[in-house]
Amino acid sequence: MLRTCCWLLAMLGICSLGFGQTKFTISGQIKDASNGEDLAFATILAKDLPGVGTNSNVYGFYSLTLEAGEHTIVYRSMGYSPIEKTINLTADLRIDIELETQVTSLEEVVISGEREDQNITRNEGSVTRVSMDDVKALPAFGGEPDVIKIIQLNPGIKSAGEGNSGFYVRGGGLDQNLVLLDEAPVYNPSHLLGFFSVFNGDALKSATVYKGGMMPEYGGRTASVMDIRMKDGNKKKYEVAGGIGSIASRLTVEGPIVKDRGSFMVSGRRTYADIFLALSNDEALKKSILYFYDLNLKANYRLSDRDRIYISGYFGRDKFGFDDLFGLNWGNATGTFRWNHLFTDKLFSNTSFIYSNYDYQFGFGLDDDQIALQSVIRDFNFKQDFSYSANEKNYLKFGFNVIHHTIEPGNLTAGANTGIPNQKAEEKYGLEGAAYVQNEQKIGERLSLNYGFRYSFFQQLGPGAQYEYDSEGNLVSQSNFDDWEGMQFYGGLEPRLSANFRLSSNNAIKLALNRNYQFIHLLSNATSSTPTDTWIMSSNNVKPQIADQISLGYFHNFADNMYESSVEVYYKDMQNVIDYRNGANVFFNDLLEGDLVYGDGTAYGVEFLMKKNRGKLTGWFSYTLSRTLRQFEEINNGDWFPARQDRIHDLSLVAMYQVTPKITLTGNYIYYTGDAVTFPTGKYEIEGMTIPYYTERNGYRMPDYHRMDLGITIQGKKTERFESNWNLSVYNVYGRENAYTITFQPSDDDPAVTQAVQLSLFKWVPSFTYNFKF
Repeated sequence: MLRTCCWLLAMLGICSLGFGQTKFTISGQIKDASNGEDLAFATILAKDLPGVGTNSNVYGFYSLTLEAGEHTIVYRSMGYSPIEKTINLTADLRIDIELETQVTSLEEVVISGEREDQNITRNEGSVTRVSMDDVKALPAFGGEPDVIKIIQLNPGIKSAGEGNSGFYVRGGGLDQNLVLLDEAPVYNPSHLLGFFSVFNGDALKSATVYKGGMMPEYGGRTASVMDIRMKDGNKKKYEVAGGIGSIASRLTVEGPIVKDRGSFMVSGRRTYADIFLALSNDEALKKSILYFYDLNLKANYRLSDRDRIYISGYFGRDKFGFDDLFGLNWGNATGTFRWNHLFTDKLFSNTSFIYSNYDYQFGFGLDDDQIALQSVIRDFNFKQDFSYSANEKNYLKFGFNVIHHTIEPGNLTAGANTGIPNQKAEEKYGLEGAAYVQNEQKIGERLSLNYGFRYSFFQQLGPGAQYEYDSEGNLVSQSNFDDWEGMQFYGGLEPRLSANFRLSSNNAIKLALNRNYQFIHLLSNATSSTPTDTWIMSSNNVKPQIADQISLGYFHNFADNMYESSVEVYYKDMQNVIDYRNGANVFFNDLLEGDLVYGDGTAYGVEFLMKKNRGKLTGWFSYTLSRTLRQFEEINNGDWFPARQDRIHDLSLVAMYQVTPKITLTGNYIYYTGDAVTFPTGKYEIEGMTIPYYTERNGYRMPDYHRMDLGITIQGKKTERFESNWNLSVYNVYGRENAYTITFQPSDDDPAVTQAVQLSLFKWVPSFTYNFKF
């Protein structure tokens, strides 16, 4: 890795600055003409200079440096009519562009929000971008559009199970995905124990998943980054949109603060199962609670041509309680303040202050008989990013960030009648930071490189205790530290490289290499992110997880970019993977680290994608063939064994058919190999109690999973001020009873015989939603 780092550093000095030539810079904002929303990743090309161009950043800003003279500049983004401007470049120019939505015929319906050949021209392999139109169109569980469910239909990204919003990426665990909402980490992106995600599609502008070839600006997780951006709000006019469904209702209001200068967006969603429970004749159900809500807020204001500020926030909560017996209560809160500043026409700055909080409560009983558990993870993050357009061949990014982590592993409060004392596990503190630099360089008309490195570090902080354990997990010694005293430090260099070599206008080969460090970790025995999962920090015992990945892909478009295809192979090596010892005590255990074991992991596979972008029938087919393995000295006699997320086959088929301008049929089919799982291999009795015993870790498989979902969207009458549609869908249309859990219990016929009992959640789930906008 050291040689790679030196090589990258040397390459960073190779920026053809073009001294001796007179050059000027064109810069500005690319926006949607209908609502003033920034258009990220729009393409800006010099028509008279083949291969010379750039893309707008996530805030719609672009900068392109060209030699003096006359040039024809083309501005385009998929779904919008392109604009050509002929300019005589004799000085730096600012040109703001508003692109009009393209009016298409039925035969030209598209399913992508980008230029048609972006998968060939862009130096990004192993990246999935999601269209919000697809999210809203495809059939969804309960009729609630869900961006994570759509992401799970792409190669290399696997669902965590029936109805779950958790996902695995190229062999990584659930905690190895960094999920960002307007730059703020969301630690539990799940509602209703994973059946819905926390992301309300009405509030979102874009979603991108980086599963390989991760650029140095991202870090902190070893598997992937899911970068989700909320809408800025309509700068032109006030709009109200929403939906009334069988499970939840949504309402979004947006509009200008000052026309063309600032805007706001407020979006809310709530389920109402609790309303129907109150109508039940069962007293226990009447007293039960079952709902979640989301609230997304965002505002932005342009202070000047060079300064713009954004404020955004998310607040969501789940509440579930049965009678007076027990209850769950968990939620996320995030807040982001951003300041965009343009120092020069070439140097763009984004300064962010970010807050994130995730907490859960789990309780039994009421008042003096109550026992309640609470846990919290809280972050304060300062982030500074710069981008510099050196010339038409080199585009630099650099910056740094510092995060202060606080983890409250568990607080137990007990009522007076329980006889149990209140308990509080030791709080954990840490400081995580990074600095990075990267360069996007074009070499000739065919080759483009994106390279750089990221230095990441983690400092565990006091107050707290540091424990030493022997090889069996027994406590050997303890050291105590005061407030802000350094306890354990880790740091490391993360080289990153991606390359795109265009064989022709419709063929490309892409290569990516990257190393990632991860300093905070989720301990979970579940298949989805549940409220009672435990987050821990790296320490003297828990070393940072490290993943090195290489991927190579071939990308091919044909029929004038109507079809796109790709095949990618990848290999990932993982160090310091964490698992439990058998019989580990998870809750209120200050000595939890002694119950953990550490080992290695590997993941490898091949991913296929075929996509149709235009016509009455659009959609895609994805297939992943892969393996994910783990090795621990303390488990399975040190032999390699399948990780829980080891699914050998994973297949998805997605289709959308435009029957008429007002009727669209949609459907998807999913199949994957059952998860690796540990089942008991026998049982014994102690004092009349039957105790199962286990031998091989993950030596069995759950049954294979498959289902089909179908939907239809019917457009209502559309006027200048109002539009609406009905969306009807059926989840699991042929009633496949997929296994959610398998338990073992005595047979009803013969108690001496143990039988396996499968629990299936849904046979089929019909739903409807009425959507409107005015």
